[in-house]
Amino acid sequence: MWLKKAFDQAVVGERVPKASFTDENAIASFGVGKNMVSSIRHWAMACDILRDTCEDQNFFAIAPTASEILRDGGLDPYAENPSTAWYAHWWLAGKGYRSTTWRWLFNYVTSPTFTRQELEGPLEDFARKIDPKKRISPSTLSRDLETCLRSYAPRFAGGSPEDFAEPLLGELGLLQEVHKGQFAFRRGPKATLHDGLFAYALLDFWESSAQGLSSMAFEAISYGEGSPGRVFKLDEDSVAERLMALSDLTDGYLVWTDTAGLRQVHKQPGDSEELRRKLIRRAYD
Repeated sequence: MWLKKAFDQAVVGERVPKASFTDENAIASFGVGKNMVSSIRHWAMACDILRDTCEDQNFFAIAPTASEILRDGGLDPYAENPSTAWYAHWWLAGKGYRSTTWRWLFNYVTSPTFTRQELEGPLEDFARKIDPKKRISPSTLSRDLETCLRSYAPRFAGGSPEDFAEPLLGELGLLQEVHKGQFAFRRGPKATLHDGLFAYALLDFWESSAQGLSSMAFEAISYGEGSPGRVFKLDEDSVAERLMALSDLTDGYLVWTDTAGLRQVHKQPGDSEELRRKLIRRAYD
């Protein structure tokens, strides 16, 4: 419920005062400790609930899609629908805004199984390529990986009651702990991933990787860095099945063709912003 907690700090004008996360009432208002208040702010920005784009620098702006989903009477005001979790996952692992570890894990790790310790070195190398001058703490890398992995494959043994509360992303079935401390992706069809959310992600990916192009190859959609196929861990048959439904889903804006072994999706000219809003609404049907 952290994303909802952040959203509920909104005031008139679809804005959230930045002071909501720093003033002396923040702990009581959110009902969590001081460090968790900072965490709520971070994840709300990483999942595109809050944006630091408000003209008044004292406020965060609420993202339009987040408002449509989480407002009272909205598509999913209590974050109970799987589409909300898929949407958050897309922002974390597909877009990678403020979530380098998530983006890297789902796009660069190809081993059949892996442990947190095995990931630490390659992740550090990746981070250093992004910013060679930045000092990277091994303990920070380790904690970030642990947080990322346990977001999808929670630890159920031991500790506090919070250890038994399945995280938002745990229901997606993207990652499993096959042995103690050893993890594997679960590639294949995803029953709870709505075609509307898949198409929304495809348009997002298209804009970031192939803007201006009128067609995209099946292989890019399935395996490209940041693609829906890779980020959602879909197998080829599952991707193809969803692409076949695109024309009806998008009213002909996206069309799948398979001619002489050349499999691709064609996109019509025009702005897709309104279509994306429509696809998000469909994902909650």
